[in-house]
Amino acid sequence: MTANGWFQIGFYLLVIFLLTKPVGIFMTRVFNREKTFLDPVLRPIERVVYRLTGVDEKHEMRWTEYAIAMLLFSGVSMALLYLIERTQKWLPFNPQKFPNVEPGLAFGTAASFTTNTNWQAYSGESTMSYLTQMAGLAYHNFASAAVGIVLAIVVIRGIARKETDKLGNFWVDTTRCLLWVLLPICVVGSLVFVSQGVVQNLKPHTTVQLIEPQTVQITGADGKVTTQTVTQQVIAQGPVASQEVIKEFGTNGGGFFGANSAHPFENPTPFSNFFQLVLIFAIPSGLTYTLGRMTSSQRHGWAVWAAMTFLFFVGVATAYWAEARGNPLLVGVNQNPSALHPGGNMEGKEVRFGIANSALFATVTTDASCGAINSQHDSFTPLGGMVPLINIMLGEVVFGGVGAGLYGIIVFVILAVFIAGLMVGRTPEYLGKKIESYDVKMAMLAILILTLTILGFSAVAIVKPFGASSISNPGPHGLSQVLYAYVSSTGNNGSAFGGLNVNTMWYNTSTAVAQLLGRFFMIIPVLAIAGSLAKKKTVPESAGTFPVTGGLFAGLLVSTILIVGALTFFPALSLGPILEHLLMSAGKAF
Repeated sequence: MTANGWFQIGFYLLVIFLLTKPVGIFMTRVFNREKTFLDPVLRPIERVVYRLTGVDEKHEMRWTEYAIAMLLFSGVSMALLYLIERTQKWLPFNPQKFPNVEPGLAFGTAASFTTNTNWQAYSGESTMSYLTQMAGLAYHNFASAAVGIVLAIVVIRGIARKETDKLGNFWVDTTRCLLWVLLPICVVGSLVFVSQGVVQNLKPHTTVQLIEPQTVQITGADGKVTTQTVTQQVIAQGPVASQEVIKEFGTNGGGFFGANSAHPFENPTPFSNFFQLVLIFAIPSGLTYTLGRMTSSQRHGWAVWAAMTFLFFVGVATAYWAEARGNPLLVGVNQNPSALHPGGNMEGKEVRFGIANSALFATVTTDASCGAINSQHDSFTPLGGMVPLINIMLGEVVFGGVGAGLYGIIVFVILAVFIAGLMVGRTPEYLGKKIESYDVKMAMLAILILTLTILGFSAVAIVKPFGASSISNPGPHGLSQVLYAYVSSTGNNGSAFGGLNVNTMWYNTSTAVAQLLGRFFMIIPVLAIAGSLAKKKTVPESAGTFPVTGGLFAGLLVSTILIVGALTFFPALSLGPILEHLLMSAGKAF
C-alpha cells in the first residue's frame, strides 16, 4: 500500500461527500415537483409526453397500483428487448452482420437488463448489433435505473406522508426521472467521455495489419494443438460513449465490450476512470440527503450516509490491503512497490490503474449494484475477492444501486429500529411512525427472498453436473465462482468471477430467474412497507423514543447489516474464499 493509493481513495470519498447535498436537493425538487433550472426546457416536453400517452399527472396511486404499473412497464420492456435480440439479423445498424441471438442467451440478457443487473454471458462487440446495443441495452439502462430511483422515492414518501394511501404516480415519476435526472447528465457525460477518447461512431469494425505478426497455439475440437501465425487484428468500435455514461450513472454495469471498463475504448484515461467511479455513487449518495430532506430529518439522512460510508471504507481498505500484500505462493518474488514495479498482486489488473484503483473500483461497483469492472475479480486474492462477494451479500446497501440501495437499507433500518424497541421494551418507532408486525414481516420477507434464491441455486449448481461442469477451478475457488454468479444475479449486480462458463442453458436460465426474483420479489414487500407507513399517524417523540439521528443509531444499523449477513452467508464463505485463503497461506493451490 502507498500514500498515493490512500490519497486517491480519500479524494474520491471527499468528492462523493461534496456531491451528496446538491444532488439530493435537486432530486427532492424534481420529485416534489418544485421549480428547477431545467423547467423552462423540460416542462413543455413533459406535458407533450403526458398528452401523447394519456397520463393524468395529477392522479396518485396506491402502492398496489404503483406496483402493477411498474411490473407492466418492466414486462413489456423485457419482451421488446428479447424481440430485438431475436431479430437483429434483419434489422438495420448491423454492419458486422451478427446473427440473431440464440433463445437462451436472449432471454437471459433481456431479464438481466430489465432488472438493472446487466449480467453478460457474451462479449458485446462480437454478439450484439449496434441497434441492439442502442435501442435495446442502452434503453434499458435508462429505464431500469429510473424504476429503481422512483421506487426509492415512493418509500421516502411512505415515511414522510401520514394517514394516506397515495404514494405518487409511477408514470409521472418515471418521466420526470428520465427527463430531469438521467438524460441531462448523460448528454454532458457522454461528451466528457468522448473528450477522453471513448469511441462514439457507427462504423464497421476495422481490420488492420499487425506490425509484428504473432505466433499463437490453437487447441482444436479434437484436442490437438496447432501453431498459427496471426497477421491481422480486428478493432471493434461503435456507439460506446453514449452507453458508457448511463452504464455508470444508472449503476447498470453492462459493458459495450467484453472487457468492460478495462477496455481502452471504454475507459482510456485515469480521469475517465475517476469520472466513472463518481458517476456510480452520485445518485445513491444523493438519495440519502433526499431521504433526510423529504422526511424533515436531515440528521437521519446523514446518519444513514455515515453507516454506508463506514462499511464502504472497511471494504475498500480490506481489498486494498489484500491485493497490495501480494500472493504468498510466489516465493522469492519481490512484490513490494517501487519506482519500476507496482508491487502486490497485479494478476488480472490493468497496469494503467494499478492496485489502488482496481481495489477501489471493485469495491464501489459491488457496493452499488453496478457490475462494471476495470479488473478481473476472479484474479483477486481470496480475501480481496471476498470483499466484492460480501458487498453484494449484504444486499448492496452500501450506497447501493440507484434507488435500490436506499430502499434496501430502509429494510435494515426497520429491523434495527425493531431490535432497539425490543431492547427498551416498547413499540419501536421510526421518524414518528410505529413499526408493527406487518412492517417487520415484509422486511424479513425481502431479506429471505434474496437468501433463499442465492443459496438455493448455488446448491443445485454445485451438486449437479450441468452446473459443476462450468467450473474452471477445482476446490474452494470453484465454489466461490458459482456462489458469486448467483449472488451477483440475485443482487442485480452483474459482475462475475470470470472463470465460470455461464453461457449454458442452465446458467442462462437460472441466473435470469434469480435476477427477476431478486428485483421484483424484493420490490413488492418494500412497496408494501411504504404503503403501510404512509397510512400511519405520526406520534410525537418521547423519552423512550430511540433516536435515529446519531452515532448510536448508525452503529446499530451497521451491526444489524453485518449480523444478518454473517448469520446467513458465513458458512458458504468459510467453504469458499476463507478456506482458499487458509490453504494458500499454507502453500497449497488448486
